[in-house]
Amino acid sequence: MAAVLDFIFLCYFITHIPISIFVDAQVLLPKWIFPTKVVELKAWYCAEFKDTMMIDPPAWFRTFVYCEFIFQFPFFIVAIYAFIKGIKNCSWIRTPMIVYSAHVATTTAAICFHIMYNDFSKSKPKGPTTQLERQALLMFYFPYLLIPMLMLTNFIFRVDLQTKQKMQ
Repeated sequence: MAAVLDFIFLCYFITHIPISIFVDAQVLLPKWIFPTKVVELKAWYCAEFKDTMMIDPPAWFRTFVYCEFIFQFPFFIVAIYAFIKGIKNCSWIRTPMIVYSAHVATTTAAICFHIMYNDFSKSKPKGPTTQLERQALLMFYFPYLLIPMLMLTNFIFRVDLQTKQKMQ
């Protein structure tokens, strides 16, 4: 089971890099920096799923994106290295992985609660108002809650790494 989870986590980190660079970075940087197709993709996504956080990001959301680039993005590279080399060969990754996954699960939980419970009826731009619209938007963020929660649980209770860390 550990090998399957390691593969899922590796894919998560690999796919997170282009998403961070081409989508999330649009919250912080001017449009002209990005290829037109990427800007159009974000515009389509925002219109289709009414993601007000990406259209007109509140300060708290911008803070999460800054944290993504300052702390998380460099960690993506480190994590990919550890998963490619083999987690059992990189027992040092256990503590950073726990810190990373707890941080991401916490920030994404805040985003998910915002989507589910915020009153978007008076917001400009228009956010999701029906339960179906909220659930559709939530499905884009939910993997970034679920996978870090799995990661956190896995690395807290992973016996092979605990034993190896104690021996070092």
